[in-house]
Amino acid sequence: MAHRIITQVFVTGTRVFGRAVAEAYRHASASQKYQAATGIKGATGGAGLTLDEACKILNVGPPKGGKANMEQVTERFKKLFDQNDPKKGGSFYLQSKVLRARERIEMEVREAARAAEREAELQEGWKPKVYKDR
Repeated sequence: MAHRIITQVFVTGTRVFGRAVAEAYRHASASQKYQAATGIKGATGGAGLTLDEACKILNVGPPKGGKANMEQVTERFKKLFDQNDPKKGGSFYLQSKVLRARERIEMEVREAARAAEREAELQEGWKPKVYKDR
């Protein structure tokens, strides 16, 4: 009788675990398809914040032509980061959102600067640096 109960528990547990794994796989697959369709990067790229969300969090305008008023971004970041300090009764979650928003805007400006640099190099033509031995 005991072996029957143990077998039943094992089979039921295996079914539950199998269904959970299948559901997790379906969810991950759907999430990946959504990210590919919308162009949103994963958590490693900007911590999952879109540029629009980052601008709303810091209450700044989006970078135009790859250039943003970084003084204003830094000023807003410092103010909001200090206001949300957990030692002063703030929220660590909000503080981290403010930090990720600043990082996202900085990343966008950096990428735009790199793209502009590549474009300028293409316009000029490739000129390698040649070092001569003396």
